[in-house]
Order: sequence, then C-alpha cells, then structure tokens
Amino acid sequence: MPRFEHQSELPVPAETAYAWHARPGALQRLTPPWEPIRILEQSGGIEDGRVVLDVPLGPFRQRWMARHRSVVPGREFVDEQVEGPFARWVHSHLFEPVGADRCRYTDRIDYQLPAGAVGLLAGGAVRHRLERSFRYRHTTLAADLVAHARLGSPAPLTVAITGATGLIGRCLGPMLTALGHRVRGIVRSNPGPGDILWNPAAGQLDPKALDGVDAVVHLAGEPIAGGRWTEARRRRILESRTRGTGLLAETLAGMRSPPGVLISASAVGIYGDRGDESLAETASLHTGPRSAFVEKVGHAWEAAAAPAERAGVRVARTRIGIVLTPAGGALGEMLLPFRAGVGGRLGSGAQYMSWIGIDDVIGAIYHAIINPQCAGPVNLTAPNPVRNATFTTALARTLNRPAILPAPAIALRLLFGDMADELLLASARVLPGRLIETGYQFRHPELEGALRHVLGR
Repeated sequence: MPRFEHQSELPVPAETAYAWHARPGALQRLTPPWEPIRILEQSGGIEDGRVVLDVPLGPFRQRWMARHRSVVPGREFVDEQVEGPFARWVHSHLFEPVGADRCRYTDRIDYQLPAGAVGLLAGGAVRHRLERSFRYRHTTLAADLVAHARLGSPAPLTVAITGATGLIGRCLGPMLTALGHRVRGIVRSNPGPGDILWNPAAGQLDPKALDGVDAVVHLAGEPIAGGRWTEARRRRILESRTRGTGLLAETLAGMRSPPGVLISASAVGIYGDRGDESLAETASLHTGPRSAFVEKVGHAWEAAAAPAERAGVRVARTRIGIVLTPAGGALGEMLLPFRAGVGGRLGSGAQYMSWIGIDDVIGAIYHAIINPQCAGPVNLTAPNPVRNATFTTALARTLNRPAILPAPAIALRLLFGDMADELLLASARVLPGRLIETGYQFRHPELEGALRHVLGR
C-alpha cells in the first residue's frame, strides 16, 4: 500500500499542537485556498467524531466521509475514510515531543487507489497533490502558532464578525476558533448557534446580543469590483458600508459595557490615485467634490465608525489592499486568463498595486484585535508594493505561463467605465507603517513568495 508522509517541527509542545487540531475551525484552516472543498457535516471531536466533505475529483465532485479513531490524547489521532474516492485511506496525525517546548508533527497517509484508477487518480498525480496540500498545511499551522505565541498566547476571546462568510471572514473565523477563541457571526438571516441577527437597512441590532463580546470585526459590504458602477450600484456600495458601520458604532456607543475594540474594514482606495508617492497612515487624504468615488466611499465609511470611538471604544480602521487568494477577489479573477496564457499588464503597467496575502490579512486583523496600539487608520498591505507590470510578470512566472497580452487602458475604460481608472489603472503605493511600528511580522512580505504559498506552487 502506498504511503505518503510529511513531517515538520513546530515551536510548541505536542499537547498544544494536538489541542489546536481538536478545536472547531482546524479543518477549514488547513484546507488550501486552491482546493474547492466544502464541509457538508462535522460532528463530534477528534476522539469520536466524523466529517463529510464534498471534494473535487477532476471535472466531477464526490462525497467523502471520514471517521476519527485510535486517539492517544496529546499524541495522535487517526482519520479513516468510510466513503470516498479511495479504496483505502488512513491518515495518522502524530505529535512527538522534542524537548520541553517543541514537537515533531507528522502527517502519515496510507492509501490505496481504486481498481483501474487513471488520469487525476493516478499515483503520481495523487502524490503531487498531497505534497502541495501538506506543505501548505504545515506552513500555515506553524505560522498561526508562532503568531499566537508572539501576542502572548491571549486568553480566549469572544469575537463577533460581520461578513463572516465573505472572502476574509471565512478565513478569519477558523483561524480564531482553532486558536481557542469563540466566534459569533453577525448575520442578516438563518442564524446558527451563537450568531447575532442584524438588519442594517432597517437599523436593527439588539445591543443585548453583544453582551460578553470582547471584539467586533466588521467586514460586511457590497463588493466594489465586478462590473460597471451604475448609479444604483454606487448607492448600494456606499450605503452598505455607511449604514452597517454606523449601526454597529452607534450600538456599541450605547452599551454600558461595550466590546473593547472595533476592527472596521476600509480600503486603500481612500488614498486615491497618487502615482509613486509613498503612503503610510499619516499621508494626507484628498477631499472635496473632485475626489474619486472610491475616495468618497472610504471617507464616509471610516467616518461612520466615529460614535464608537467617541464612546471610548478602540477603533482600528483597517485599510485593506488587494487580497491575494485564489478563492476570490482580484487574484481569483486573474487566474483563468493567466493560466490560459493570455494574461498581461493593465494599461501601462506602471501603476503601483498594494497587495497583501490572505494569511497576512487575517494575521494582521488578529494582531489589531490584541494590540492596544492599533487604533485609527491601519494599512493592511504588504511592505513591498509593486508596479502592475511586476505583479503580472510574477504571477505568470509562478504559474509557468507567459504574460504577453496587455489590456490597453482604452479597452478597460470601454468595458468598466470609471471603475477602470479608479481600481485598475490607479496607482497607490501604500505602506503598512502602523503594523510595522506595533511589531507585526509579515508571513509573506515578498510578492512571489505570497503567490507561491496561496497557489501551492
């Protein structure tokens, strides 16, 4: 029977690494962003539970059910396939102490392909897929544990999140729960256990529902990219940000014992088109009728958090750059043409792109929750913004494809109207001054390393 094994040392005791795997969110956190795996059901714990997944299998999808067994608390547990694509699959998780504060973590998988397996199920393809996935898993696990320890291994917090099912929220929640914190979604409908109902359009949010919450992370808002900005869409974009932020801020301001911190999402678009100018949080902002739409949205969005700030709640306005993940956003949109070999620079390619890897986005938000010095504007961008031409070259190299078909500015304007000038062709060289000042250590400060991590390359 073939065996796959991946091993690494973790800077924590074996019991700590084992406990991380036993918590809610661990499986989601370890799922690579390029794998469109859906968790259909998860019950029990690693001692006696089971998990049901919907997994991609070439052009098809298949149900995969596994059960946990052979548990040695603090040292090992086993997942065994009950139903799925393999004839046999036994995945052992082994935690071996190496001194007082380190351990050797081993993923060992004994598997057998179904009779007559061909194509994507062939042995070499399976092994390559496992190598990509487990390299990502071990890197991500170690980085999360290191960040948690660097922040002083904070006591368990209760964190309420709007936009918990969005691009950032569905990564942030699992990281927090796997580190031992409790997450409560702030949702508009279909609440799950512990979720909080709200309706920003109607101004409805019960402050009692936020009792016991230590931090609020506000990520909800109408997507700003993806199609032309009609007047109706501009209104939805603006109101989705100002109404939601204002409702949260006013609700927190009216509480007798509000959460200690509000992390309110904003975006680097607030700086506008600034050419080669370096933009830390102290950079001036353009205001007035001639400001671009994204600048006006940014100003109104951030101003809406003021009631909470005046009431003594620490408010961090996180100005988020271009988030790198294949699961969505700008990179998700770019992958298809670049994989087909028809990608290229946008316009002249000279405009700066202020990017940040998804793990640094959620890592920086966690840092901002814990660090009391993170208040006011906080740029969530990597420390090395690049020009668009450099970005497209790096992405093409990572995918081993050419980048030879530029998109002329005039064509982008015909397709997207004002959005082309404000999002695709605008230049913002944004630097994470506040994060660096407060001691945040980037996991992926260089572009190509970040791309290779999230794409498993």
